[in-house]
Amino acid sequence: MLPVEPTLSAAETNRYSRHLLLPEIGLAGQQKLKAARVLVVGCGGLGSPVLQYLAAAGVGTLGLLDFDTVDDSNLQRQVLFATADVGQPKAAVAAEKLRAQNPFITLHTHQILLSAANALALFAGYDLVVDCSDNFATRYLVNDACVVLGKPLVFGAIFKFEGQVSVFNYQNGPTYRCLHPVPPAPGDAPNCAQIGVLGVLPGLIGTMQANEALKIILEIGEVLSGRLLLVDALSMRFQTIRFRAAAANQQLTALADDYAAFCGEAPMAALAARAPEISADDLKAWQHSGRPLLLLDVREPHEYARRNIGGQLVPLGQLAAHLAGLRPEVPVVVHCASGMRSQQAAQLLLANGFAEVYSLRDGLADF
Repeated sequence: MLPVEPTLSAAETNRYSRHLLLPEIGLAGQQKLKAARVLVVGCGGLGSPVLQYLAAAGVGTLGLLDFDTVDDSNLQRQVLFATADVGQPKAAVAAEKLRAQNPFITLHTHQILLSAANALALFAGYDLVVDCSDNFATRYLVNDACVVLGKPLVFGAIFKFEGQVSVFNYQNGPTYRCLHPVPPAPGDAPNCAQIGVLGVLPGLIGTMQANEALKIILEIGEVLSGRLLLVDALSMRFQTIRFRAAAANQQLTALADDYAAFCGEAPMAALAARAPEISADDLKAWQHSGRPLLLLDVREPHEYARRNIGGQLVPLGQLAAHLAGLRPEVPVVVHCASGMRSQQAAQLLLANGFAEVYSLRDGLADF
């Protein structure tokens, strides 16, 4: 028996009237959108426009996967968030704003660190996945989970002034591993926090990702399967590169044990557990006592120049390369602006033999 398409209320019919006027969409297409379940991995720069446009279009169920909190350095490009949201969980804030944007859709927040242990169960509840992550370990994990489950994957990535968009695992098409069989060496592809990004670029790329997602749901147009769209925001040049499927990459039946290790990063198991935290008051008392302590600042140089509390500056992206210059027997307190990067740094130190490591809770907010 064929599934019954969801009906549209009078209010929904009025809201989506410009879609209904298009013969390529019409009532049947809008019903497809209402029935669709889309998971967006990452609610930041790319995720903001993706979520806003999919919500506005009437995608019936959106999953918001992000374990990070809003930082003031996000506000230059992550347009879902405002100054008042700093320190709050991104997924929860985004869901609240999307509910206000469109009360006719269902939103599920997943404030977890995605891993091989939870990806398949989570992805199984969605028809389509949009990858808005910013690291290679997550990209390979998301790809492999989509291949195992047979889910199409809309991909986007940004770098300074350039962006990429493609669709993987669509109707037996190529996968992310067909385009990138092996990950780059650690440090070869720094993220936005390390090198910066033009604020409008995630909006351009994320909007294109939303467009591909809608085309897949509506079954219209030519989907970017087997094609990588390259965007240069400085010259406004667009280039398309074609790539073929490799059968072995399309036949995955299980996930790898640790994608971070595969990409040469800190083990995912270590990142899944939070490092011990210390409050600002306890840190001040420790400093006043004179007991030995290494205060490590893992922010970027421009953040350090704007404000610092005297810590040794080693940006998070460079920390792994500087471990040999640190003394593992000395207690370490790591801090950043909000407590997120310091957690990652503290976990990295603990995984590499440092005996006593703490992350400054909430970063500089209480200092």
